[in-house]
Amino acid sequence: MSEIKTILVTGSRGQLGKSIKRLVSHHSEYDFVFATRDQLDLSDTSSITTFFQQQQFDLVINCAAYTAVDKAESEPDLADKTNHLAVKHLAEIAQKQQTKLIHISTDYVFNGQQYRPYIESDEVAPQGVYGVTKLKGEQTLLQTMANNAIIIRTSWVYSEFGNNFVKTMLKLGQERGSLNVIFDQVGTPTYAHDLAQTIMTVVQSQSFNQATFTSEIYHYSNEGVCSWYDFAKTIFEISDIACSVSPIETKDYPTPATRPHYSLLNKAKIKQRYDLSIPYWKDSLQLCLNVLQENA
Repeated sequence: MSEIKTILVTGSRGQLGKSIKRLVSHHSEYDFVFATRDQLDLSDTSSITTFFQQQQFDLVINCAAYTAVDKAESEPDLADKTNHLAVKHLAEIAQKQQTKLIHISTDYVFNGQQYRPYIESDEVAPQGVYGVTKLKGEQTLLQTMANNAIIIRTSWVYSEFGNNFVKTMLKLGQERGSLNVIFDQVGTPTYAHDLAQTIMTVVQSQSFNQATFTSEIYHYSNEGVCSWYDFAKTIFEISDIACSVSPIETKDYPTPATRPHYSLLNKAKIKQRYDLSIPYWKDSLQLCLNVLQENA
């Protein structure tokens, strides 16, 4: 057994980074470092090198990513630096320092033209710069680290923190009487708090604390399925916001980046391996909205 004691979390100001931080204030058995961009700039190779020369960790949880899906179309180099080249660098350092690595990826590695939930071994075919750079990050990680790395692909992440669909809908719903929302893109929302808890379940598992394990990809989102239209309707229903929502097709709301029409993730593998019970998306949405209401 190689017991994990020191953990670095990158992207600590993002939704998942902040969710992990809030969750692990109760985990006194680990020594956490939450790195901000000022301390560790993943778009800058020398910043990464310097940071790891000064300290070493048992585990790196890489939550940092360039996630502006539409903006990535006009900033491909910047997206590539964070989503691909930084991951390559982190993997090389982790391999050299014998550090374990958990890396967060996305449903956007798929083209969304399938009609059953995607399993980890399904063919990848990203449709835009964001998906392409995230896939390159996955590939370089697995090439560099045959062992001791885990990739978790997730989808439609929201939380109490930062900018996300839930907070945008709450804001627009209070400002406007009606909204048009896409109904022909189907997937599952993921509450960042649930993903953070899953990551900690993995970290504490016996299989992850072995000296060596084979690197693997897993899928994680909340349970259930919905469209963005269903998601918006449910946000308004739970929050008692009187805003009418009309369903529109993707073609009626053109964006620079092509998004997958169907990106449901099959979570059987992660559930089985780590004995997980995954919450239903509406139940988790209710919890998040409760927290937002308390904070307000």
